[in-house]
Amino acid sequence: MGGVSDETPALAGVLAAVGPRLRALREQRGSTLAQLSRATGISVSTLSRLESGQRRPTLELLLPLARAHQVPLDELVDAPPTGDPRVHPRPVRRHGVTYLPLTRRPGGLRAYKQIIPGRWPGGEPDPQTHEGHEWLYVLSGRLRLVLGEHDLILTPGEVAEFDTHVPHWFGNPGDEPVELLILFGPQGERLHVRARPAHPGR
Repeated sequence: MGGVSDETPALAGVLAAVGPRLRALREQRGSTLAQLSRATGISVSTLSRLESGQRRPTLELLLPLARAHQVPLDELVDAPPTGDPRVHPRPVRRHGVTYLPLTRRPGGLRAYKQIIPGRWPGGEPDPQTHEGHEWLYVLSGRLRLVLGEHDLILTPGEVAEFDTHVPHWFGNPGDEPVELLILFGPQGERLHVRARPAHPGR
């Protein structure tokens, strides 16, 4: 006689959804399995099996993955949403860059989290100008900011603000993903989270 499983259909469905969610989070960050393995200490083969659903997710595996992806554990296991569902917007990808809306107001200031993958194909500076002001804040990784005659590398925790009439461009100069916050004004001006200048008085 076979044993009786204590896994309910609902639980089985939750566990089956973990793999695709892990793969989507990794791809949004532009990370490879090898990079994620170095960040978590979990082998590439185990990560691959987790994403494909061949390995059952356990708390021991999910905790370091949640830290590496910088998301709550319940996001990995798809805990039921609470409150207004509009506070759970879907990411948008443009030219390899992921934008995660943080606000859903139809007008006024809007905030986004932006993830630029490593080895980003749009890595050649192409400074632009437009109306408004920009504000950037680097969450993780290294961000290259070209602002007028200045060429800066911004690191986590650094903030920059500037008049967008000054030609400017920013991108990912390295192999690891960079995450930052961006604000968009009511006229569509982009306000980027960037680092303060390295030299006071600039």
